[in-house]
Amino acid sequence: MPVECYAQRLLNPFRGVMHIIRYESAEAVTLDGAHWDIYVSDDTLLAGLQVNRWTQITDIRYGSWSLEKGLKRGPLYPSDDFMRMEEMGATVYEHLTRVHRQVPFVLKDHYELWLLDALYRPLALLAETALDLDQAIEWRAGYTAAEHFSSAVMREFSSVTEPAADYLTRYINHCAGNTPIAQWFRRTPDGSGVGLTCIGSASALEGRHIGAQDFPLLLLAGHGHDAAHAQLIAGFHAWQAPYLLSLSHLDRATRQRLEQQARQQALAVEKHHRLYPTIIDQNGMNAALVEAVMRRSQGIAENQKDNTMSTFYIELHPSPGGDRSI
Repeated sequence: MPVECYAQRLLNPFRGVMHIIRYESAEAVTLDGAHWDIYVSDDTLLAGLQVNRWTQITDIRYGSWSLEKGLKRGPLYPSDDFMRMEEMGATVYEHLTRVHRQVPFVLKDHYELWLLDALYRPLALLAETALDLDQAIEWRAGYTAAEHFSSAVMREFSSVTEPAADYLTRYINHCAGNTPIAQWFRRTPDGSGVGLTCIGSASALEGRHIGAQDFPLLLLAGHGHDAAHAQLIAGFHAWQAPYLLSLSHLDRATRQRLEQQARQQALAVEKHHRLYPTIIDQNGMNAALVEAVMRRSQGIAENQKDNTMSTFYIELHPSPGGDRSI
């Protein structure tokens, strides 16, 4: 079995791109391109079982690695299959030392689950990878956004007292209608998508073809809203800018705008910049990195706690006019 190198978006909410080096049941994963965690598992435990999305086996920490500090081994867990797991972990580690500078990797899968709006257009990206029909049809701004995302436009929603992120979550799901529908799409190289299975009663949508321009570039549709809600969503995209820059499909103008917005969060830029596919304004990016160094040396935070991970990896990283309200 060859070693795989690929990327996977952390979704609902979107909090960046995780990069993975995998060999059999061993993986090295990173969220910043500098610090890697290596895990192995005994996949022989699945032999003879009916495997589904809820079937999991315990991951064993092989170690952590960075170019600066090298490999730090995790505790050893002798088992009947210990030598095999050691060999898998060593294979991933050795490959990591050769290819770590090649990040960002290419996204592995081209299957995406989109929440649809009331006109059955893609509204918000919910998931990717597996054609799983057992998914909650709900978009979330996330706990970190609830703590740290704010917008001056909230003053226009006179009766709203909840945080901006909570209101945005409620509004986006309201846009999906009283009977929400989500649909899996297979994205093609030109960016268009072929409609596959739906979650909800909309089998007539299966087999349809949607052009690339109809999929929201920043994973959450900013069109089709009144001016105030469009401004709220634009502000959310600006707040997500350090993470959105890790997407590989952005056009030059969008990337340039996001780079300018991301400079307001220098520490987040410092963490994620190694995973940006390209940089338009290198001088501006360098300025943000210098500012991040100065902030850290002075102990100045950005009030930006990033604890959101893919649920599969949570245990691996314990430390994501009038009244116009809806």
